[in-house]
Amino acid sequence: MALPAPETALNSLGFAKPPAETRVVVAMSGGVDSSVVAAMLKREGYDVVGVTLQLYDHGAALAKKGACCAGVDIHDARRVAADMGFPHYVLDYENIFRETVIDEFADSYLAGATPVPCIRCNERVKFRDLMETARDLEADCMATGHYIQRKLGPRGAELHMAADPKRDQSYFLFTTTPEQLDYLRFPLGHLPDKNATRALAAEFGLSVADKPDSQDICFVPDGDYAAVIEKLRPEAAEPGEIVDLEGNVLARHEGVIRYTVGQRRGLGIGGLKAPLYVVRLDPETRRVIVGPKEALRTRLVPISGVNWLGDAPFDSRGEWHLSVKLRSTRPPREAIIRPLSPTEAMVELLNPEEGVAPGQACVFYETGGTRVFGGGWIQKRA
Repeated sequence: MALPAPETALNSLGFAKPPAETRVVVAMSGGVDSSVVAAMLKREGYDVVGVTLQLYDHGAALAKKGACCAGVDIHDARRVAADMGFPHYVLDYENIFRETVIDEFADSYLAGATPVPCIRCNERVKFRDLMETARDLEADCMATGHYIQRKLGPRGAELHMAADPKRDQSYFLFTTTPEQLDYLRFPLGHLPDKNATRALAAEFGLSVADKPDSQDICFVPDGDYAAVIEKLRPEAAEPGEIVDLEGNVLARHEGVIRYTVGQRRGLGIGGLKAPLYVVRLDPETRRVIVGPKEALRTRLVPISGVNWLGDAPFDSRGEWHLSVKLRSTRPPREAIIRPLSPTEAMVELLNPEEGVAPGQACVFYETGGTRVFGGGWIQKRA
C-alpha cells in the first residue's frame, strides 16, 4: 500500500510550491524600501518582476528631490533590477494618476476639505490598476515596501500595524479591500525599524542603500499645496474675508486654498489677546472662519465611504467599540462607531479631538492591539 504524498511546505509568501515557481510582482518606487523587498525576494529564489509607475511629467520630476515615481527614481529602480538580475517594466500611468488623484486633490481643497492623496494613490492606482497588471503578468501575488503587516486569522488575511510604530503606514492603507489583501504581501512590516531595512540594502549591495526617504506629497514641490492647486484651478485664488465665529470681518485673505482647519500661523490678524485658529472653511462665500482653540474640539465625527475589514458585516451591530486615528501623525483614540449604513457612520470620540478636518481619513483600530479594521472619510458636520 502506497503512502500518501507528504504535504508541500508553504514558502515565505504562503504558497505551497518552491519559490522558483512563484511569480511575484514588486511595486518599485525607486526608494530603498521597495528595492529591498525586490532584492530580498530575488535572493530567496522567487520569480521576481519589478514594475515602476511613471506618475507625472519627467521634466518636472527630475528637478525635484525627495519625490517618488519620478525620473531619477525610475532610473534607480531599473538599476536595482539590473544588478539583482530580474526583469523591470515602467508603465505610464500619468493620465490615470492625474484623473484619479491630482484632480480630486485640487477639487477637494476647493470644496474646503483637506485631502490625503497618498491614500487615493494606493487605493486607485497601486492597489487597483497595478494589481490588474500583476494578474495579467500571471503573478501569484504583488509585494510592496509599505510598513504594514498581513497576518492570517481564523477568517483569512488580516491587516495589522507595522512592528515599528514610527514607520507604520496603516493610516494610508485603510482602503485596502479583503480581496486585495489576499493578493498583497508586505515583507518589511515585521522589521524593528528603518535601520534594519537600510542594513539589508547594504547587505544586498543596493545602490539606493543610503538614499533619503521621500518627503511630502510627490507632486507638490516643496510642500506648496496652494501653488499646485492655483495652477490646476486658477479660480481657487480668489480673495475673501477672514471672520470670527460671529461673522465679524477681521482681515482679508488671498484664497481659501491657503488655509487648513487647525491652522494658527499666517492668518495676518494682529493685536489679538489670544491666538485664533482656523475652525472651518466656507468656499461658497470664500470665507475663512476663525475662533479660539476650544472651538476646534470635536466629539462627533460623521464619516462616509467606509471600507470595513472586520469579520462580521459593518452594519450587523448597533455600535463598535474601537480606537480611531483622525490624522496620520496622531495616536489612535478610543471611540464608539455607530453604523448608519454599510458605508456611513457617526464616530463618537470618548475624548474630544482638536482640528478634525473634512477630507481626512478616520481609520479604525483594535483597542490595545494591532489589527486594522478599515476606516472612512471625514465629512463636514451639519
